Amino acid sequence: MKPFEQLVADHGPTVLRVCRAVLGPGPDADDAWSETFLSALKAYPELPWDANHEAWLVTIAHRKAIDVVRRRSRTPVPTDQLPESPSLLGIPGNDDDELRQAVAALPLRQREAVALHYLAGLPYAEAAELTGSTTAAVRRAAADGMAKLRAFYRRGQQPVADVAAPDASEGAIR
Repeated sequence: MKPFEQLVADHGPTVLRVCRAVLGPGPDADDAWSETFLSALKAYPELPWDANHEAWLVTIAHRKAIDVVRRRSRTPVPTDQLPESPSLLGIPGNDDDELRQAVAALPLRQREAVALHYLAGLPYAEAAELTGSTTAAVRRAAADGMAKLRAFYRRGQQPVADVAAPDASEGAIR
């Protein structure tokens, strides 16, 4: 098997071309090139002796370049001006306790379903998995909880307990 330094010398320009083709010229392509050879160095001892070194390195380079593209898409882009003013809803300390109190007054299962589905954005199936319930039960509890919250706000913000139905099983997750 060739020394690793020989692989870098033989295939370095090809790997750099692949990185630049995916990322364009610049420091990101150079970083992907470096990451390619760092990963290859770790895996080189287990590489079969008859493997196509160039194809192996190009595959690693392409994957590292794609990782950089994905990382770029997750990195926020700084701007001079914010597109809109920030909302005061849901910010701690803004003295908007009415909604928090209304949600807190819901029965536990409804509160969990509303929080997981509407506030955390989880699908009903994932919320059911987290609560140890069925998807249908979470869907029902979330609907009942939202109905109580809507009624709370329609009736001039009466306590949620006044709006609640007397049926104790309403919104229960089984």
